[in-house]
Amino acid sequence: MSMSASGTSPDGGTTPEGAPEERPVDSTMSFAGLVVPEVHESAERGLTSDDREAIDALPAGSALLVVRRGPNAGSRFLLDAERTSAGRHQTSDIFLDDVTVSRRHAEFLRAPDPSTGPGFRVRDVGSLNGTYVNRERIDDVVLAAGDEVQIGKYRMDFHPSPRVPQQAGQ
Repeated sequence: MSMSASGTSPDGGTTPEGAPEERPVDSTMSFAGLVVPEVHESAERGLTSDDREAIDALPAGSALLVVRRGPNAGSRFLLDAERTSAGRHQTSDIFLDDVTVSRRHAEFLRAPDPSTGPGFRVRDVGSLNGTYVNRERIDDVVLAAGDEVQIGKYRMDFHPSPRVPQQAGQ
């Protein structure tokens, strides 16, 4: 319930001058000139508009890893091969240059699922510090949209393409 300048509420009640104004829990306040953008799920996950555009433009059957924390925060890695290696070795497809990452740390594998279509899984390949998905140590797991993959100090969000691949003959 809001009060007018005279201390009269819309329902006709009055409050003594100088008394604190009571507001219902669900009230909102507005400030002139302040624009508050609508919060979307992607914003809550920390995606920039450039990240969202990159994800929307992904080819069908591919995915994107967006680095949220670690030495390369903001970097993106495209998953579009049957197998993508990740590690500290210079020949890794995803080169993560930090001592917390094993030379050969993990690999991302295309994992088609008859019920959901194309997807990816991540598999730890004997790393010293382990590979984590949503803060749980894993050996091999199928990834879902928004999963957080941690390899050493690197925390990356997994984003599959929103496009569905065409079936043969379509």
